[in-house]
Amino acid sequence: MTINDEILAIANQLANQGKKPTVALIKTKIAKQVPLPQIISVLKTWQHDPEFIEITSSNELIANKITSRDNEISTLINQEIQPLKDEIQALKLLIKQLIDKH
Repeated sequence: MTINDEILAIANQLANQGKKPTVALIKTKIAKQVPLPQIISVLKTWQHDPEFIEITSSNELIANKITSRDNEISTLINQEIQPLKDEIQALKLLIKQLIDKH
């Protein structure tokens, strides 16, 4: 993530804590030295986004989306397969009953 993303995430964390994000507060929490004009510039355009509080790489975001999508697909497949499994089980039971009668 960019340094601007880190500034935005810190601003959101502070806002979520009920604090007003200021240049001074952000400067104390940021991991590396950033020029004050850059912090000021980002804060001028900042809008509170309560969910954007952690810095993650784009690869992590993509992996999370893929995992989420895989889970959705698995759930849908299981919903479609379960009735078929139930029907097979019922057919097996009927076959066994027919075999036992003879």
